[in-house]
Amino acid sequence: MTKLKRSTIIIKGKSIRLYEKEAKDYISLTDMVQGFDGDVGLIEKWLRNKNTVEFLGIWEKLNNPNFNSPEFEGIYNEAGTNRFMLSVKKWVERTNGVGVQAKTGRYGGTFAHKDIAVQFASWLSPAFYLYLVREFQRLKEEESSIKNLDWHVKRIMTKANHKIHTEAVRIHLIPPKVQDTKREGLYFANEADLLNVALFGLTAKEWRQQNPKLKGNMRDYATAEQLLVLSNLQSLSAKLLKWGCDEQQRLQILNESAIEEMNILLTGTSISTLNNDDSKRID
Repeated sequence: MTKLKRSTIIIKGKSIRLYEKEAKDYISLTDMVQGFDGDVGLIEKWLRNKNTVEFLGIWEKLNNPNFNSPEFEGIYNEAGTNRFMLSVKKWVERTNGVGVQAKTGRYGGTFAHKDIAVQFASWLSPAFYLYLVREFQRLKEEESSIKNLDWHVKRIMTKANHKIHTEAVRIHLIPPKVQDTKREGLYFANEADLLNVALFGLTAKEWRQQNPKLKGNMRDYATAEQLLVLSNLQSLSAKLLKWGCDEQQRLQILNESAIEEMNILLTGTSISTLNNDDSKRID
C-alpha cells in the first residue's frame, strides 16, 4: 500500500490540506472553498463549466494513460447545456480520471492535482490564487532544503563510519606485511565493493560502466535512505570482520540486513517525518 505524505499550508488563516502520492501533489479543494459564498457547492459549479471540462480532459490525456477519451468526449459535448451536471464521482467513474479525487473518511474531501488545484484557485479568486501559488512554492522549497540537508548529514555519517570500517579491515583482514603498501588498497577496494554489492547490487566498476557520463561514484547518487543503511552496514561489517566471518558470510549477512532496513525505511513511519501536520504560514 502506497504511503501518503500529508502536510498543511495556512492561507489567510485558512488551513489547506495537501498530500503527496507517488511523487504527485494533491491539494484540497474542499478546504479552499471554506469561507467563500457557496462553499462546497462552488466545486460542482466549477465542474459544470465547459472550459473546466476541457481543461480536465487535456490534463488527463497528458498525464493519465488509462484515461477514457471517448467518455470524455461525451461529457464535453454535454457541457454548457442547462441540464448538464457533473460531480467528481461521476467524472472519475466515466473517464477513469486521476486528476480530481473525492476521498472519504478522516482525511476526506475533494482533492485535485496541483496543476488542477491552481486552475481552480484562479477561477475561485485571483488573490487567493496568488497566495496559494506563493505558499505552495515556499512549502516545496523548504521541503527540498530539508531533504538536501538530510542527505548531506547521512553522507557525513557514512564517511565517519567509513573510518571505522577501514580500520577494521586493516586490523582483521590485511596481512601485516601488506600494510602501508600500495597492495593494501586492493583490500580496501574489495571490502568497499562488498558493501556496494550488498546494498546496491553491483560493484563500483560495474556502476561506472553503466553510467559513463556521470561524475563521482554510486554513493554520490544514493538516496538518503541508502546512505543511512550504508552507514549501518559499515559498522556491521566492522563487527563481522572482528568476529572472523569469511567474505561469503559477510556478504550474505550484509545483504539480508540491507534488504530488511530498506524495507523498514521505505514502508515504515520513521521516514518522511518532515511534513506530517506541519504548517507553513503567510505573514
